[in-house]
This record gives sequence, structure tokens and C-alpha cells, in this order.
Amino acid sequence: MGSAILYLHQEWEQCVVHRDIKPSNVMLDSSFNAKLGDFGLARLIDHTRAAHTTMLAGTKGYIDPECVVTSRAGAHSDVYSFGVVVLETACGRKPVVPQEDESKVLLVHWVWDLYGRGQLLDAADARLHDSGFNALEMERALVVGLWCVNPDHASRPTIRQAMNVLQFEAPLPELPPLEMPLATGVYRCTDK
Repeated sequence: MGSAILYLHQEWEQCVVHRDIKPSNVMLDSSFNAKLGDFGLARLIDHTRAAHTTMLAGTKGYIDPECVVTSRAGAHSDVYSFGVVVLETACGRKPVVPQEDESKVLLVHWVWDLYGRGQLLDAADARLHDSGFNALEMERALVVGLWCVNPDHASRPTIRQAMNVLQFEAPLPELPPLEMPLATGVYRCTDK
């Protein structure tokens, strides 16, 4: 899925912003390769200009919080959604889950809290703990997921940077601070 987003964002003549990246828009072929689908909300953007959309689009839990406020979607908003999907896959939880323990309602906040307490691998899906998993790969997925969902869009990676880390072609990024940061700055939608 990350490779598809990389192509859409940086390798085609214009930037294609999907605006609705979520598991139900990912299909698997017979070899279990992910294919990104449903381009009904997608927009073309020149690589050198910011995107301006007139209405909020996407699915609750996967939408960049800044897009909710500004109604502007771009490559960084797709990166946010990608991060949510990575966290959802690694943790085996939906992005928004009503629970009695309010600290576990929002996946992004719950994982960031575990990261801050030095217990990041506790976020891994319990079913994976039982069958065993590669702790280095899980840590990498969780850290990249958090990097992508940083509320401050300027602190998010490009999809190329995220993929390089996931493919062990780049080191894990530092994610200061230990508490989830707040969104700041002016939103721009290009990341080339």
C-alpha cells in the first residue's frame, strides 16, 4: 500500500491525493499484494502548489485532524491515514473504539501513550504475541505509524521516508516528545 501511495504522491507527473486511505479501500491479489482502490475522493495536485478542497472528505478515524479544521487535503493527509492503517494493522484495533477505559478509545492516542511510557510493544496485537513476531519489525511499524500520525503535519515524513524506514533502508526516526505533540503551523499539501 505504501508503494502505491509513493507512486501517487511522487512518481507520477501530478500528485494524486487519495483522501480516503483505509483498510476497506485496500484489496489483496492472489499473492497477498496490497492494491489501493476507490479513487472517488481523489484529487490531482501540481507538485509545486498547495491543495484546496471545498469540503471534508474521508472516513472518521482516518482523517488528518488538521483537514477537519482547514478542509485542505494533501500528501501529508494521506500520510496520516497511512499511519493510522499501519497502527491498526499492528495493533489489531480500529482507530476509534468505544470503551469504558477512555484512554483506549482513540488508537493514535493510546499507542502514543504506550510509546511515552516505554511500552510501545505492548500495543502489538495480542494474537501476534501468542504466535510470536519479530520485535524489531513490530517496533519499526509502530514507530513509523506514530511518525505518520504526528498532529503537526510538518513533523510527518513523506511517504518515501516512511517506506525507507519500513523497508530497513533508513534508521528509525526519533519521535520526541514522549507526549503526543499538538498540531501547529500552516498546512501545505506538497511533500516533494
